[in-house]
Amino acid sequence: MKALLVLEDGRTFTCRSFTGAGEAWGEVVFNTSMTGYQEVLTDPSYKGQMVTMTYPLVGNYGVNPEDIESDRIQVSAFLVREYQNFPNNFRSVSTLGDYLKKQGILGIEELDTRALTRHIRKTGAMRGFMSTEDLDPLSLVERAKKIETMAGRDLVKRVTTDVPYFWSDGRPVLCGQKIEAPDKGIWRHRGQKHAVVVFDFGVKYNILRCLESAGCEVVVVPASTHADTVKAMEPDGILFSNGPGDPEPVAYAVETIQQLLGYCPMFGICLGHQLLALALGGKTFKLKFGHRGANQPVKNLLTGKIDITSQNHGFAVDLNSLDKKDIQRTYINLNDNTLEGFRHRKYPIIAVQYHPEASPGPHDAEYLFDEFSKMMTKKV
Repeated sequence: MKALLVLEDGRTFTCRSFTGAGEAWGEVVFNTSMTGYQEVLTDPSYKGQMVTMTYPLVGNYGVNPEDIESDRIQVSAFLVREYQNFPNNFRSVSTLGDYLKKQGILGIEELDTRALTRHIRKTGAMRGFMSTEDLDPLSLVERAKKIETMAGRDLVKRVTTDVPYFWSDGRPVLCGQKIEAPDKGIWRHRGQKHAVVVFDFGVKYNILRCLESAGCEVVVVPASTHADTVKAMEPDGILFSNGPGDPEPVAYAVETIQQLLGYCPMFGICLGHQLLALALGGKTFKLKFGHRGANQPVKNLLTGKIDITSQNHGFAVDLNSLDKKDIQRTYINLNDNTLEGFRHRKYPIIAVQYHPEASPGPHDAEYLFDEFSKMMTKKV
């Protein structure tokens, strides 16, 4: 079925839908991973975005229930060069096309993904509108310009959990307590495992899997949870998760973090890293086209070691906005020298912009979960 993608600057791309008729809109971005398209699809950090894969052949290993990173597809549309409708993998239970159709997500192929990626790299990520019904470029340009911009938009409210839940044996389990009332009695393995509260700004399941593997009992709470509620639970540590969009509009989370500073060991990942920086007086800014892929080189400034990391973010922390007396820079991106991590000199806080849990991507940085565990051990 014929389709048309139009960017807000007027650039048009002809293509075809492999999921039937429909329309989609959002910020158009690209991901350079060669595998892991199912993890990309279900990553909440992609809320409000249409994602194009730079690797040309997608769908060849199908989909399965083990590789999801949330309870649903999060992207607005999925754009590929060539879709493979006949997957061959022992774990596959369905085709990519059927997976997208069941959740009402538009899948697009026969798109010049190289030209689209080069255009975004040159001009920056921008809004786009996709349609199989309206094939008038001028009409779609006007519709694209009416889409809400990513900057200044709180997308966390669209992906966070409504109620707290345990992460147990690789799956979410409802706590059975109201968010207004949880206390220290919520923990089932106090003293045997580290009690960790995870703020869900759009958390990926593999972050929770990694915490569980590091010997933690995990309770995930909504993004709007108050500091007093967390303190009543008396956790050994707090993790601030990844999530979509601009960190600055998530002011309620910044205020909560400020009230929790110094209370217990803290770990920030991706959006959590940015929110921690804002809480400590830093500033953030929008990158031209973001970092999205499983091959981002990051230098550890403490050891000189290079990690290849998985990343997915369109905003970054201004490294010059953090007070050097209190903040120690720990990681830097080797592609554009943006800040990739820091630790606090006084409080037990570590934060990284990249995804140490990967999924998809390399596992070079998984050691950070053990480091977080050691921080909580010292607290005890």
